[in-house]
Amino acid sequence: MTTYQPNVDTASVSTDEMINGLIPDTASINHIEVIEDVINTLAQEGSAMVSHPPEGGYLWKFNYGSVEVFVQLTGTTDEDTLTIWSAVLKLPAKDEAKLTRKLLEMNCSSTFEARFGIVENQVVALATRGLAELSPGEVSRLITVVATIADDNDDALQAEFGIA
Repeated sequence: MTTYQPNVDTASVSTDEMINGLIPDTASINHIEVIEDVINTLAQEGSAMVSHPPEGGYLWKFNYGSVEVFVQLTGTTDEDTLTIWSAVLKLPAKDEAKLTRKLLEMNCSSTFEARFGIVENQVVALATRGLAELSPGEVSRLITVVATIADDNDDALQAEFGIA
């Protein structure tokens, strides 16, 4: 059996230095580039657009399958947020009590980091995350999850609960 014998180089490195070497430096990530790269891989050709709202930040829109997906970045500091959403059903709907139960069950079983909610009389699939320690992989996953959940469920929800 071989035992580990620390050498001078590793013995002089603190635990914090070792951990910091293993964890990527998220402060240097260009979230705008990451978001645009992800959108370019998901968007239907010619559907991606970006705007700079008067209140600041960035807002992207693109088509994915049968849905429009929105990505909002409030800024580029650790205190800012990334929000992704896509409308799946306009309200009012048929049998809203049954719809509410179905959405709550789906929130617990099949939406991963996303969730269903109501925004401006529409059922939306959405996810929100602060930028602090947000990795490019998490950005990609959040956008992909929201787009996929919305596209996979919009037609069925509209067929079952369409406008009342």
